[in-house]
Amino acid sequence: MNGKALRSNTMRWRYFKQYVFFTLVRGSAALITLALGGLIFYIVYHGISAISWEFITQPPTHAMTKGGIMPAIIGTIYLTFGAIAVGLPLGIASAIYLTEYAKQGRIVRFLKVGINCLAGVPSVVFGLFGLGFFVIFLGFGSSILAGSLTLGFLILPTIIGASEEALKAVPQTFREASLSLGVSKWQTTYRIVLPNALPGILTGSILGIGRAAGETAPIMFTAAAYFTAKLPGSVFDEVMALPYHIYVLATAGTNIEATRPIQFGTVLVLVAVVLGIDLIAIVIRGYMRRNKRW
Repeated sequence: MNGKALRSNTMRWRYFKQYVFFTLVRGSAALITLALGGLIFYIVYHGISAISWEFITQPPTHAMTKGGIMPAIIGTIYLTFGAIAVGLPLGIASAIYLTEYAKQGRIVRFLKVGINCLAGVPSVVFGLFGLGFFVIFLGFGSSILAGSLTLGFLILPTIIGASEEALKAVPQTFREASLSLGVSKWQTTYRIVLPNALPGILTGSILGIGRAAGETAPIMFTAAAYFTAKLPGSVFDEVMALPYHIYVLATAGTNIEATRPIQFGTVLVLVAVVLGIDLIAIVIRGYMRRNKRW
C-alpha cells in the first residue's frame, strides 16, 4: 500500500513539473507573439497614413520632408538581391566542401569555429571591412557592387551554417546507394544530395535575406547615398536604401518631427519589402518540398 502511494505521489509530482514546464513554454510563446503583434501594430498605426501611390513611386522632395521613397525601395531591392547573388552560391559551395569533401579533422573544426564566430561579429565591422577592401583597395567606390559584396559576406556565415545542417540531414544511404552504382562523387552531390537539401538551405537563407535587407551599418560605408533622386545606371553607382533613409530621417533630417510620418511609412514599406522577398523564398521552398525525392 505504501509502495502504491509512493508511486502515485511520484507520478503526481512528474505531472506537476510537466504542467509547469508547458505553461512556461506557452507563456513565453504568447509573450513573444504579443510583443511582435504590438510592434507591427505600432508601425502600421503610425505609418499607414503616409502610404500612397505617390509615396511609393515618387522620389523625395523639399529636403526629404515631402515626396516619396521610390529610389530607396529600388536601391534596397538591388542591394538585397546582390547580396543573395554573392552569399548564396558561396555559402552553399562552402557548405558542400566542408560537409562532403573536406577531411574531418582539426582544420575543419577550426574553420567551423571561425564561421560561427563570424556570425556573431557586429555588422559595423563588416561595413568597415567593405569600406577598406571593396571601396578603397579594389576601387569600387561607394556603389551597389561594394554594398552587395559587403552584405553577401555579412550573411555568408548564416547561409553556410544552414546549408551544412541541411546537407547532413540527407540520409547517408542516399550517398552510398548512388556511389555503389558507379556514380561519381560530384554527380552524387549535385544530383542526389543537393536537390534534397535545397528546402533546408532556403529555410536558413531566409534569415540571411531578411538581415541583408534591414542592415544599415554595412551599406552606410559602402553603398548608401544621403540623397539622390535618380535611379542607378550601373553597379558602380551609389543608391538610396530604406534602412539608411530611415536613419537619416530620424537623426539627421532637416525637420525630424515633420518627417515622423514619413519615417514610420518608410519602416512599414521596409517590413513589406522584406516580407515580400521572404515570401518568394518560402514559395520556392514549398515547391521544392512538395517535389522532394524522399
